[in-house]
Amino acid sequence: MVQSLRPPVRRIAFPILIALSISHCLNDMLQSVISALYPLFKDDLSLSFAQIGLITLTYQMSASVFQPLMGLLFDKRPVAWSLPIGMSFTLVGILNLAFATNLYWVMASVFVVGIGSSVLHPEASRITFLASGGKRGLAQSLFQVGGNLGGSLGPLLVALLVAPYGRSHVALFSMLAVLAILVMIPICRWFSAYLTHLKKRPALAEKVVARPLSSRMTTFAITILLILIFSKYIYMASLTSYYTFYLIHKFGVSIPQSQVFLFVFLVATAIGTLVGGPVGDKIGRKYVIWASILGTAPFSLLMPHVGLMWTVILSFCVGLILSSAFPAILLYAQELLPNKLGLISGLFFGFAFGIAGIASAVLGGMADKFGIESVYNVCAFMPLLGLVAWFLPDLKKA
Repeated sequence: MVQSLRPPVRRIAFPILIALSISHCLNDMLQSVISALYPLFKDDLSLSFAQIGLITLTYQMSASVFQPLMGLLFDKRPVAWSLPIGMSFTLVGILNLAFATNLYWVMASVFVVGIGSSVLHPEASRITFLASGGKRGLAQSLFQVGGNLGGSLGPLLVALLVAPYGRSHVALFSMLAVLAILVMIPICRWFSAYLTHLKKRPALAEKVVARPLSSRMTTFAITILLILIFSKYIYMASLTSYYTFYLIHKFGVSIPQSQVFLFVFLVATAIGTLVGGPVGDKIGRKYVIWASILGTAPFSLLMPHVGLMWTVILSFCVGLILSSAFPAILLYAQELLPNKLGLISGLFFGFAFGIAGIASAVLGGMADKFGIESVYNVCAFMPLLGLVAWFLPDLKKA
């Protein structure tokens, strides 16, 4: 029905963007509960690092493989109430996760949670574009910072509400899923009104926006962006999945302390995400991408060789710099293919999640065989792949 969804308003719709950011915050808070529970799973179910990596792989594959498919589906047939439908999957998965008694039950639970994520990210990203009023960098950063903030709060809430009392208290997080569904109601009403507006004016729905580059250059640029996603999310996987284990092993901190230090890193990612989009609007997304990924390298290379205090400080710097890349990468890709917003959003969110899942499984096996510190000695070099951003065409000039 809809080939190109175009912004229905000339001014940025802040109430809708705030609701989207809150929805993203609650969604990613629930998603981050999974990795924050890893130490508890390891103790309760006597899991190896490789099995922890397998849980992450199951979740990330569910959350990644379905994303471009959902994006393509909703590009063709937009559904106004898709966001609450996705959150319902997350609600079911979280409730099962609280009472899982074996590895396979845990894997099935995280798979269902992943489906919820695969619906939310491409659809919410599409609506963010529609509500941007042309200020796409600012809108995307507001949306993304909600997710980063939620991802940082999840481990902290697990440390406060679950770790002292037992894994069954994960069921408390189901209330956040219900709250997210309530927050999504005004978003869905706004999107429903927009879709009704398109039906009344079919010329808008059929209008196709011109691409800024040729097909060959578009393919080349998307390949470069995927390489950058590859480098970014392998290093991010080492931190989000194994940072707590690294701190416990190397510095002897407790599980609650390690989750607080993970919270510090994730807060930094939220701040960096908020900055990346608006700066990209002003100076060009290419330069934000290049500086954020390559600029992480000095800190990542130094981190395996310092004490606890400097490890926490450097992890904050890494999160702050590296996280500014994703809003710029996603918007760059959307501008390359402006008529396939859902497909592009799903592809890049999905590829990011898939790379993180595969990396977590591989890094888990590496940690079992060579030790947890070897993970950080190897992954420290991944940000150097940011050098390939030099070859991206400058869309601001185009």
